[in-house]
Amino acid sequence: MTGHVTVGLDNSPESLAAAHWAARDAALRGADLLLVHVEEWPLPVAVAMPTVTREDHRVWADRLLDSAVGELRRAHPGLRISTRRTSGRPAGALAVEAADAELLVLGSRGLGTVMGALMGSIGLATIAATTTPVVVVRAHGRDGGHGPDRNVVVGVDLHRPADPVLAFAFGEAARRGCTLRAVHGWKLPLGFAHSDDARAEAERETAAALGAVLLPWRQQYPSVAVVERPVMGAGAQALVDEAANAGLVVVGRHVRHAPLVPHIGHVAHAAMHHCTAPVAVVAHE
Repeated sequence: MTGHVTVGLDNSPESLAAAHWAARDAALRGADLLLVHVEEWPLPVAVAMPTVTREDHRVWADRLLDSAVGELRRAHPGLRISTRRTSGRPAGALAVEAADAELLVLGSRGLGTVMGALMGSIGLATIAATTTPVVVVRAHGRDGGHGPDRNVVVGVDLHRPADPVLAFAFGEAARRGCTLRAVHGWKLPLGFAHSDDARAEAERETAAALGAVLLPWRQQYPSVAVVERPVMGAGAQALVDEAANAGLVVVGRHVRHAPLVPHIGHVAHAAMHHCTAPVAVVAHE
């Protein structure tokens, strides 16, 4: 049975850019594409108009979906595309739709009928509510990092290694035929900050640890060229700096079974706010 990639679609340029990215990724995976529009009714006060009925909104949503399907089929004539219009709160509804998908793709703003700040509360809540990998795409540029020279960059946590994160990153690099850059930010204890010998030893140990974590994945994906980047500094900043020209950035988030508020971790949060490339957030225990 063919899997599918799901993308949330609304009237924003960001969501259409996400749909184009999702279509290309689905084609690489040999998967189908599902476009989902979440109808939030009654409309939020910020966009509600007294003359717009629920039926008017549904007609508009169907036209939106049909228009996107036409555009995507022209770009990807062999891709199987379906649509779904559903109702509810956008974050919860999209999380439900992601449950049986290989991947959920979202625009960087406007994940419903409300246009919010970059990666606002709806997007964060959606990511926190699903264990399916989520890719967040900005509106600029339709190539979406799928060019042959655009590397995949993955943030590696040596303290709590996450197999799902590395599996996703290596899989994407293999499908794209590109280099994988594995980044780990490390810090020298304050008491050793002025010791050249301590720094050199810490660099050697960190490089060895990073190599050990990546070795099984190198063996599983021998076609993927890997660049190991242990970088002295904060993990979030190291990842953002290394991802300046990336085609895709992959980060992990720890699954929280009873969160009081949506929380995805500071590294993932920094990547989504500061990386210009699409960012994949992969949940792991």
